[in-house]
Amino acid sequence: MESAKHKLKGKKYFILDMDGTFYLGDKLLDGSLDFIQHLKNTGRDFLFFTNNSSKNSKVYVDKLASMGCYVEEDKVVTSGMVTVDYLKKHYKDARVYLLGTPMLEEDFIRRGINLVQEEPDLVVVGFDTTITYEKLTIACDFIREGKPFLATHPDLNCPIEGGFIPDCGAICAFITASTGVKPRYIGKPYRETLDYIIDYLKCKPEEIIFIGDRLYTDIAIGYNHGVTSLLVLTGETKLEDLEESSVKPDIVLERLSDLIQLL
Repeated sequence: MESAKHKLKGKKYFILDMDGTFYLGDKLLDGSLDFIQHLKNTGRDFLFFTNNSSKNSKVYVDKLASMGCYVEEDKVVTSGMVTVDYLKKHYKDARVYLLGTPMLEEDFIRRGINLVQEEPDLVVVGFDTTITYEKLTIACDFIREGKPFLATHPDLNCPIEGGFIPDCGAICAFITASTGVKPRYIGKPYRETLDYIIDYLKCKPEEIIFIGDRLYTDIAIGYNHGVTSLLVLTGETKLEDLEESSVKPDIVLERLSDLIQLL
């Protein structure tokens, strides 16, 4: 308890994963709203960050509102937003073939990315729940031609009520198996996401803490880059998984609301 309190000292920004951490399916986890209120009461702040690029920030704001949590759109960041930022910095004015949902396509276009179906400069893969064999084939053809291959995030599965569905990492595994080319991932746990958040919040790395239920994304972004991380056991990861993992969180709690007493 005292060790955890020490590690939390000076933390101003709490970067929250969503599904499995703040809510599960369409229900808030017990105490989630109390935690947000406690942060506000104590002069701290928060940011929701999800690797799920199948939806945009507005959809997540609406989903949170439907569960009784009301936040502004600037409180939600997705791996799709980080990917757009990366493209603007490293592939300015590039022609992009995107494997993504209509919602992700709209978000890319709205943020100034030039999406094309022919002669792209690179291929970007997101969590495409509308994927077809034709879209996969086209992406593979472009990658075999030597087009750079980027992906919004590495998650293999997306949790849903009653189980999982294949996520962006699984789609990329299909493409890699066909082309022999691995993607450059942008979302958690990669440095691009940490840099984006630091710039977005105008803060220092030592002022933030990553909170989530998944070791290889939510916790690894902290572990890999020297930033504090906190694992909750309300989602994917169980204690036995933690014992076998080389990626270790700084703090482990049963649920998000347990953090209130440490603050």
